[in-house]
Amino acid sequence: MSQKSQGWNNGLLVVAVVVLAIAPLFLVRDAEFGGADGEAEAAIQEIDPNYQPWFSPLVEPASGEIESLLFALQAGLGTGVIGYVIGLYRGKRERQVMQNPSEFKDY
Repeated sequence: MSQKSQGWNNGLLVVAVVVLAIAPLFLVRDAEFGGADGEAEAAIQEIDPNYQPWFSPLVEPASGEIESLLFALQAGLGTGVIGYVIGLYRGKRERQVMQNPSEFKDY
């Protein structure tokens, strides 16, 4: 696969991920999108209404906005780490190709 077609494939994959992430917001009108924590809590209460949690969070955010901020910060840091690792491996691969182009002429 040539680098040009690989670039197109990567671009198409990024577009597909963005479309899959945004499409439910437009296709499912008047829906409430919640987190997995809320869904899990509702399922546990449905199974056993007398269930008492055995552990509570060490730090409880003061408000929902702070909780959202922390969640967004966590997502941003995770994305940065993943992007760094992908860039690191891509750089290593490009360096290998530049040092030994005959070994990678099929790529």
